[in-house]
Amino acid sequence: MVEKLETKQVPIGKKDLESLTLEEREAILKAEEIYRKGLVSVQDIIAPSALKINPDHIIIGTKYARTIYLVTYPRYLMTGWFAPIINLNVALDIALFIEPMSSETVLKTLRSKAAQVQAGIAGNIEKGMVRDPILDAALKDVETLRDKLTAGTERFFHFGLYITIYAKNTEELEKTTTEIETMFGHKLIMSRRAVFQGEQGFNSTLPFGMDDLGITLPMNTGPLSTSFPFVSSELTSDKGILYGINRHNNSLILFDRFSLPNANSVVFATSGAGKSYAVKLEVLRSMMFGTDVIIVDPENEYQHLSEAVGGTFLKISLGANYIINPFDLPKPVAGESTEDIIRSAVISLKGLMKVILGRMTKEEEALVDKALLETYAARDITPESDLAKITPPTMEDFESILSGMEGAEDLALRIQKYTKGTFAGLFNKPTNVELKQQLVVFSIRDLEDELRPVAMYIILNYIWNIVRSELKKRILVVDEAWWMMQYEDSARFLFGLVKRARKYYLGVTVISQDVNDFLTSDMGKAVVTNSAMQILLRQSPAAIDLLRKTFYLTEEEKYLLLESNVGEGIFFAGAKHVAIKIVASYSEDQIITTDPRQLLEIEKAKEEFAEAEKQAG
Repeated sequence: MVEKLETKQVPIGKKDLESLTLEEREAILKAEEIYRKGLVSVQDIIAPSALKINPDHIIIGTKYARTIYLVTYPRYLMTGWFAPIINLNVALDIALFIEPMSSETVLKTLRSKAAQVQAGIAGNIEKGMVRDPILDAALKDVETLRDKLTAGTERFFHFGLYITIYAKNTEELEKTTTEIETMFGHKLIMSRRAVFQGEQGFNSTLPFGMDDLGITLPMNTGPLSTSFPFVSSELTSDKGILYGINRHNNSLILFDRFSLPNANSVVFATSGAGKSYAVKLEVLRSMMFGTDVIIVDPENEYQHLSEAVGGTFLKISLGANYIINPFDLPKPVAGESTEDIIRSAVISLKGLMKVILGRMTKEEEALVDKALLETYAARDITPESDLAKITPPTMEDFESILSGMEGAEDLALRIQKYTKGTFAGLFNKPTNVELKQQLVVFSIRDLEDELRPVAMYIILNYIWNIVRSELKKRILVVDEAWWMMQYEDSARFLFGLVKRARKYYLGVTVISQDVNDFLTSDMGKAVVTNSAMQILLRQSPAAIDLLRKTFYLTEEEKYLLLESNVGEGIFFAGAKHVAIKIVASYSEDQIITTDPRQLLEIEKAKEEFAEAEKQAG
């Protein structure tokens, strides 16, 4: 039988409440209690369905949780020691409790501690025992702290650090706990599990600011500052391109290399580690923002990319039709005289002749310098000439001048290889190359090894003349730059290019797999010093020590480079650096891949598509 409740309008005013009988008031209170029981509070929503407390962990709904706390620290703590724990890819709640201590109390304690240590040292001396370095270090630390506390440069605090770990089951909980304890152990930090205090540990890491565990240690300002938790490595800016994923915390590495003091970059990696893949991805994404790109390609690795984006692919070889005349003169820029241009061209050509002719005596160098000036003069190119109306000389003109100079007969014979011999025609005609497309690739794969340093020197000099004549945002990629490090003059030329690039809105990217050859050269080290951005991918054990010394790598970073997979390494941008994983979309991957299997599949797909179009047409 259901009892029918009578309802009537209840007055709300104060006078009306006073006029109610006792029975009516009790009825109102009973109705309000029933109403409140029917409401769902915020606590009801967020509270777990059940809570079970075990000796070494608790179960919250379907989740397992365990709290660990730190009990001892080493004598020294490095800044960022806590970062590996924070950046772990697991669910954690971390609580830090810091409470200031009275300096007077601390000084009194330290005074007693100093007396105890001194007594221990004196007792050892009386007994004729060997000096105990642990006691000496302890006394030195205590006295140093006393001095700093007295001067007011240090303070002491009660410091508690608790970490609650969450997992789906006990196996996962045990694995994560062991991993974190091991990471602390490597830093000589001792941790304990909150046994029979699981509930207090859980409550202490909730965002209520309550320290139910109450397990703290005294710590002074210096070591305490190293525990600052927000030190996760980040390298993200408001503008720029995506270079990859931060392996520490999966954040995006977005960066604009032109925002650095200089836009130069070096990329070092072993063969097959993904260095060309990384650079091609940067090139492709930079082009989307309107940056012009010029590439010196020793292995035709950039041909597929050039074809995909409608760039210009120039094959420089003995049988090719593309020629660059090393005697070309750049267009004058504001405030630059014709005399300065000719002098600069002669200096560059002297460096080229040292690469071509090999070692020369001082007398031969003087003859070459004189012959170069006379070669230009023979074409009426003097400080008074209008460079817009001149025809540059060629290598053959230079050889002709050398032949007529006393003492230069041997030099003329050596240069004939490039005018009448095996290499004739390669650099002995007027230039017929233009840089009109957004992407231009100079391929030197089909050149003999002897010619590659010469070709790279001439190509880079030609590019530099174009760059300095027209100010535009550009990236110049020099792949396998160690070829130029083999000769002092070509290495010096590359360094000069890197050093002056910033003034002309140019970023030079230098790539090398032969780290030892590159970094053992003085000019190679100078190139690295003048490159604000560096990418280090997987390295060989033979090169890692040299890299570690050059880039001041830690032990962890050293092993990271040795054990990295393809496309993984360290990304440096100025003073910042992070562990990077280079990632590309499917479309980008199809354009920039260097995997021979993928390239064969792409070529096969092209042929099948062409055949299908042919049949359809």
